[in-house]
Amino acid sequence: MSADLTLALDTSEARGSVALRREGRLSSFRQHATDEDYSSWLLPAVHELLEESQLKLEDLALLAVATGPGSFTGLRVGLTTVKAWAEVYGTPVVGVSRLQALAYRASKGASYIAACYDAQRGQIFGGLFRKGASGIEAVEPEAVLAPDRFLELVSTSCGVNPVRWVVLDPALISSQAKWMERAALGDTLMSPTEVLADSIGELAEQKARDQQLSDPVTLDANYVRRSDAELFWKGNAKHVR
Repeated sequence: MSADLTLALDTSEARGSVALRREGRLSSFRQHATDEDYSSWLLPAVHELLEESQLKLEDLALLAVATGPGSFTGLRVGLTTVKAWAEVYGTPVVGVSRLQALAYRASKGASYIAACYDAQRGQIFGGLFRKGASGIEAVEPEAVLAPDRFLELVSTSCGVNPVRWVVLDPALISSQAKWMERAALGDTLMSPTEVLADSIGELAEQKARDQQLSDPVTLDANYVRRSDAELFWKGNAKHVR
């Protein structure tokens, strides 16, 4: 096992990725640029990453995984895979919020950071963070809500303080009437181009140095809302006799 190797997985939604970090820097990555299910895409993608670097899973020092929010099925694949590797190889694991990873990437020089991306059904996954002494701290709990409601939440929490918005789907925010009010206060909007798995891995390394490791047994996803599958099952269960 090498002390400088981290494998990070992001299967939160269709725009996922896997990244290999060596000595604190991105070494190689694969993006999920396909309609293929994570259940069939993930393992071959990881195998390719490791093979091109002449590495094996047992060589890794840290496993990082996005805990959501996001797709029920995608998150389950990523988390189940990491849990299995941790059990087999004894590799430490750190779970990282995808919204926090987004905010972290945009945090340089910012006091408040609003991170969000499409949650479908006219809603977004959103989180409001600030740069604190110990790193990126949550100001409000992560939530799933309509874009205009997220703008209201940010305005209520931050008042006239400028906010940096890091958004995977910028039009969902910039098309809102309230955005002009925020822009007039100095808010800025950016859409990251970096591989999110790399940011997840970098945050995981920081947490590991601070001994903030996750327990693979109890590590779970943050869905924020119930999945469509759960809603369907619960909605139909009442009709079963």
